[in-house]
Amino acid sequence: MPIYSLGDRRPTIDPSAFVHPDAVVIGDVRIGPESSVWPTAVLRGDHGAVMVGARTSIQDGTVVHCTRTLDTVIGDRCVIGHNAHLEGCTILDDSLVGSGSIVLHRAVVGPHAMVGAGALVGNDKVVPRHARALGVPAVVTPDMVADDAFADAVEIYVGNVHLYAAELRRLD
Repeated sequence: MPIYSLGDRRPTIDPSAFVHPDAVVIGDVRIGPESSVWPTAVLRGDHGAVMVGARTSIQDGTVVHCTRTLDTVIGDRCVIGHNAHLEGCTILDDSLVGSGSIVLHRAVVGPHAMVGAGALVGNDKVVPRHARALGVPAVVTPDMVADDAFADAVEIYVGNVHLYAAELRRLD
């Protein structure tokens, strides 16, 4: 799998995490226990850091980047959907960022919050605890997400960490 250092910036990947061979991890990227990074996802910590907590899934095609002044932080037990784009933002524990959504500089999501598929959470926007953000630009609706709303999805992806680590084999 393409895992790269960049100068003195080097990824730190917990041994129990799963990074698919077709994902790319560059620079100061930290991936926590039982987390997963799926095919064609790119996590690039070239000027700042990208931090992924425990039991979090970064799904296929997602791009996670940072800036010189803004790290990107993703908490524990988060589900980051396919083709999402996260840059210079904070996603707090137990949250979901839907497929194709964008979360930008200094935005904060969660905990126990949801960014719906295709939504745009722009610079400095806050999606509070238990809120849902939908649309372009995202409109935030409070008190829409239960504490355990994404627990099943988290468990499915943690199960996939172990399944893929044990059984994924390339066929040529």
